[in-house]
Amino acid sequence: MTMKNVAITETKIILTNEVGLHARPAAKFVKLAAGFKSKIKVRKGENEADAKSITSILFLDAKRGEEITIWAQGEDSNLAVESLTKLVRTL
Repeated sequence: MTMKNVAITETKIILTNEVGLHARPAAKFVKLAAGFKSKIKVRKGENEADAKSITSILFLDAKRGEEITIWAQGEDSNLAVESLTKLVRTL
């Protein structure tokens, strides 16, 4: 199955919580991401992580004050990016 002609959504956000996207915040992020059908990635600089993999997210080493991009492709990509962005803002 190809992902041609399927919605792609992305947004950039600055991490403002104390520990960035580590440990508990990362676990919450991955749990939420896993509930969507879309393929979801998180980018920090040149590095990219699978948003549905805790190990992948932790390897990003995303710290407070750094910018990440949340990217999704699929039928629920808009909702996925919106929900994950809202979560990151409240962590």
